[in-house]
Amino acid sequence: MKYSYIALSAILLLISCGSADSKSGKDEPVEAKRYSRFSGNYNKTFGDLHELHIAAAIENGVGPFVSRSDTALYMDDLVRIPNELEIYKTDKLKHSMPFLVPKAAALLSDIGLNFRDSLIRKDMPLYKLIITSITRTDDDVKSLSRRNGNASDNSAHRYGTTFDIAWTRFDKVNQTDERTLDDGRLKAVLGQVLNDLHQRDRCYIKHERKQSCFHITVR
Repeated sequence: MKYSYIALSAILLLISCGSADSKSGKDEPVEAKRYSRFSGNYNKTFGDLHELHIAAAIENGVGPFVSRSDTALYMDDLVRIPNELEIYKTDKLKHSMPFLVPKAAALLSDIGLNFRDSLIRKDMPLYKLIITSITRTDDDVKSLSRRNGNASDNSAHRYGTTFDIAWTRFDKVNQTDERTLDDGRLKAVLGQVLNDLHQRDRCYIKHERKQSCFHITVR
């Protein structure tokens, strides 16, 4: 399959060398940043409207996906997201598939890498991010709508550009490390990482309170 783990490894290798500037299209070196903890208002800072997510999804994605079999139509344009890496792990994806377009997969990796680096620089115990939803089909959306009244039929998840990251659950890397961080502190570290990428026009973000996640679409 062309949407293989090899493709994601190539993306991670590119990230280690540099990331693409969304405005100029030129490569820029990855900066070693010291992220502080986010101290703003999550709802105000990460309140990008649904219409913005949809517009970015249509511009940058493929599809929309109608059924799971549609992945065969776009196999050359998709990257399969592994169940677990050193920087994040996927939840049990009951209503979505582990596929993203390369640009969105690179964004997800940037978020995970920056979050890990921020914890290291703060001399904090390491935690992985948990990805709760990735790409959905029309069938997935209909099934989810029966359980979740907030699920939108016109979902940005249907284009391979959008994913959700939990902010109430994180996976501790070293279980023997007696140091622990509560979800609030980890959310604050993640919030600053996301705010940096948001300000650089890398993505649109919605702070979802009922679903306890950051809803993220690549730009």
